[in-house]
Amino acid sequence: MAESLEELQRRIDDLRTEVQRVVRAGDPLRLRELRAELRRADSAYYEALDAVDMPKAESGPCEQPGTMLPVRDQVHQALTLLSVPSAPKMIVAVQDAFFAGELTGAQLASLRRDEERSFRSSPHARPFYLCSALTADRLVAARGLVAVSTWAMSRRVIGPLSPRVDFLTAGIAVAERITRMPVPTLPVLRLLWRFATSIPDAAASFDVMDAATVADAARAELAIHRDADDAERESTALRARRQLDDAEQLFGSALKVVTRVTAPD
Repeated sequence: MAESLEELQRRIDDLRTEVQRVVRAGDPLRLRELRAELRRADSAYYEALDAVDMPKAESGPCEQPGTMLPVRDQVHQALTLLSVPSAPKMIVAVQDAFFAGELTGAQLASLRRDEERSFRSSPHARPFYLCSALTADRLVAARGLVAVSTWAMSRRVIGPLSPRVDFLTAGIAVAERITRMPVPTLPVLRLLWRFATSIPDAAASFDVMDAATVADAARAELAIHRDADDAERESTALRARRQLDDAEQLFGSALKVVTRVTAPD
């Protein structure tokens, strides 16, 4: 029996977590096996997604590509590729480049609030929720970053090094996706260039840019920051699980206003 999209998503998340463990353990043979399995799972996910879209595309010949999926599913699709908490602009760019989407920043503006209302009214009723990344210091929603509820808490918290680590991780994911394309399109190459320009030794120019080289350059820098970031995130995730309820773990702790009491004269 073919796996559902939700089952494939969970398998991809588990494989990514296992890849991180194996990298830290220094087992290159197991790492090659996991990467191959991750590529197969990733391909199966998008094949399953394409199969869902096909009947809808035939029913509306005048519709433009990318309009078949609801907004939340388009966001989930882009975040699955990026694999890290991301800003609306990046989500829109990925959806446009890889999936011919029609997302706009305005559509994402109220989405997280709608997801939180849905969760609070009927907790865990959906296979996934689009939620917030949480700041490591106060465990509040990180401004402008969207995550997926099925990700481990350690992937959804943001420490001092996390923005750079997540940028490099997303760059690797985009580059690896492009290496599997028979002929990369101009939009996906422009997206890759946005990463390459901010990664040392990734590409000398747009014309000579190579996705595999960009991925290798990103991995080289990622190796410098990853262990410290992982330690910070794991510590923060443990604290979040102890201090926050289910809703707060997804959407952040509410900031409390403290009123200063002055002593009487």
